[in-house]
Amino acid sequence: MSSQDLHIGLINADEFNDIQNSIIDWEDDSWCPDKDTESVSSLEEDETREVDSNSANSEDEDYIHFQRRLINVRVEDDIIGHPASIHDRVHQLAKYLVLPVNMYTAKDPTTNFECRAPGPFEVSVKSRGTAAIVEWMCLHGHTVWKGCSQPTLKYGMLVGDFVLASSILLSGNNFAKMSLLFRFMNMGMVERPSFFRIQHSYCVDSIKDFWNQKRAKLITTQLHPQGPVGILGDARMDSPGFCAQYCTYTAMDSKNIICTINIDKRETQRHAVIMEKEGFVRTVNTLGEELHVTEMCTDAHTQISALFSKGDLKDSGIHHSLDIWHGSKNLGKKVLTAGQQKRCSIIQMWNKDICNHFWYCCKTAHHYEDFFDMWTGLVHHVTGEHAWALGACHHGPLLESREKEWIQQGSVAHQSLTDIILNARWIKNVHTYLRFRSTADLESFNNHILMYASKRFSFSPTVYAARTLLAGLDYNHHIHRPAKRKRDGSIQYRKLYNKRSRAWRLHTLKVEKGYSYIPDLQSAILRRRLSATEGMSRIRAKRPDEPR
Repeated sequence: MSSQDLHIGLINADEFNDIQNSIIDWEDDSWCPDKDTESVSSLEEDETREVDSNSANSEDEDYIHFQRRLINVRVEDDIIGHPASIHDRVHQLAKYLVLPVNMYTAKDPTTNFECRAPGPFEVSVKSRGTAAIVEWMCLHGHTVWKGCSQPTLKYGMLVGDFVLASSILLSGNNFAKMSLLFRFMNMGMVERPSFFRIQHSYCVDSIKDFWNQKRAKLITTQLHPQGPVGILGDARMDSPGFCAQYCTYTAMDSKNIICTINIDKRETQRHAVIMEKEGFVRTVNTLGEELHVTEMCTDAHTQISALFSKGDLKDSGIHHSLDIWHGSKNLGKKVLTAGQQKRCSIIQMWNKDICNHFWYCCKTAHHYEDFFDMWTGLVHHVTGEHAWALGACHHGPLLESREKEWIQQGSVAHQSLTDIILNARWIKNVHTYLRFRSTADLESFNNHILMYASKRFSFSPTVYAARTLLAGLDYNHHIHRPAKRKRDGSIQYRKLYNKRSRAWRLHTLKVEKGYSYIPDLQSAILRRRLSATEGMSRIRAKRPDEPR
């Protein structure tokens, strides 16, 4: 792509990323268009490269000039081993604070005599969670006065502990890694039992209610006015391999996540292979009560396809479409397998062209007859025959210097390829690809869930569900961000190198995420704590909706 093609007047970001204008890179086995679902830390390396060295030095000089007024760090022992918090500064300031008490006159609770210990009093700073507790002690060990660096909520909960515990969940982090970070920095951290009690008592239900409000608004204001809608659906397992405990089935319209259903393996008699089917059925039932769904696009899952061919959804009036990328990929696997047979190696040379022809036929065919004429013509084209009794190829004149060798008509290779092209089952189900749908956006969202629910960590059912909802809130809130522009108004692009295909790709950059919905979600969590009629129980009761 030349530099002139990237001019702002010639490129539209939506058209640039549209599947209709796409081609298949067969060196890469993943289909994911330009969707910005990167985590907050994925661009740290690039951003550090773009820092202006002059401005960075000037800021450092200003900071150093200010720091010299306070304290100078001369050796590593001045930093290493000391808490990276306000505890030392609080202790230093408290020494210069003069209490309006010259003598401690309170009575000793054991002897009932006045202490009458004179000042000055000894100052000590202790840690309690994320807070610093300052105490003034007399010579006899009595507490003259006590202060805390943080306010407290009902029943003695520190605000810092509560906010930190909820923010760990809202940001997609986990307690173990955050606790290790605070430990390395010698900073106070909310206790592990308190974190999990806060998470289950106040955060999980607040996140669920917040998601339901946003989802109801999306369906009422955007989807209902559209009338009949088409839905994309895809499943994501919570762990790699065949040991999945949870399955998240997600449905979206053209852009937004509109439904997420989480299935626990214990809900399917511990049969993980049917979790995706169960999630799909629940998704269809949920959306069927709220919207007029006329089309569902999924991957080529045999259990889901059976629901539309001979199952409960056969007469539902919903058209079942299959993802065009997975269809092309499965076709390529069949051609590759056939090319590995004896005297059929020539087929492998035509693999990319066959898959690209299928992609082209699905994109241009208006009905089944058009597709069948173009698709079956491939049997003649690979032999060098471009016109036959019932039709002809649609391409123009071919160059004489061609790289591929024609397949001899009637040979073993030609017969094997013909069996694939004219396979009765393949031709019967090809109508599911003719609407040229793709679940690539859902693939991007499934990758985005990793920011909140990594496959390397285990979560309880309610927490895992809450984390998937947080991913949905994040995705819906930021999916409509505009493209990032330079000072002259042109769109900014980013080059990414694919090691498998050994080629560079161009991606449109978007403006940074704002997370403006987080304060509202934090307020909802805090309101649940403030309205509580009792403190947190040390033993968490099981929820009625948990499968355990």
